[in-house]
Amino acid sequence: MIDKRVASPLEAARSVRDGDTVMIGGFGEAGSPIELIHALIDTGAQGLTVVNNNTGSGEVGLAALIKNGQVDKMICSYPRSANSSVFPDLYRAGKIELELVPQGTLAERIRAGGAGIAAFYTPTAVGTDLEAGKERRDFAGRTHVLEHGLTADVALIKARVADWHGNLVFNKTARNFAPIMATAATTTAVQAEILASPGALDPEAVITPGIFVNSVVHVPDPQHESTLVASGTTYP
Repeated sequence: MIDKRVASPLEAARSVRDGDTVMIGGFGEAGSPIELIHALIDTGAQGLTVVNNNTGSGEVGLAALIKNGQVDKMICSYPRSANSSVFPDLYRAGKIELELVPQGTLAERIRAGGAGIAAFYTPTAVGTDLEAGKERRDFAGRTHVLEHGLTADVALIKARVADWHGNLVFNKTARNFAPIMATAATTTAVQAEILASPGALDPEAVITPGIFVNSVVHVPDPQHESTLVASGTTYP
């Protein structure tokens, strides 16, 4: 088996190239890979399309990546959440593009992408502005719109525990989008609070098998978005 450990978040983040589509795990603070996002800022990669549930808070993590001018487009469900000001300001100024996707549809588009499903029909968004330009079909007397699967060049996610081979265990709801993002990306980089030796994990507890993971970096004391925002921290 391959030892997928890398020495630093920066080494893991270097898998992102200019123009890439990057999926970033997290539901607000829960599961947000702050160290990997900050390392991505340090790489200077430009012209990114980022897929995430929201657009970050304060001026750290995803919000900092956006503020640094590295993101051209966001695909997300909640572009304006608590303590979110960076993205709304840039969007109103016409400096960043937004593709708004209902949360359940976003999750299913990512799952479909990872499963090799090109597209699917859903009634969600019918009768709203979000159905504009989409194919419509009726099933059992109900109108549905066609949504396409989402894939990415790179996924950046956070796990509670990882072994050297990339098998992952998550902390409760911090797993949120991470497992499906790992399947939908060509390359997946993971930061893990606990690094376990091969064979130490109960196979029944593994959520994401190592086959979907390319690199693992040990971050034993990960930063938390809410703490950074409350302290007024900015990055870089």
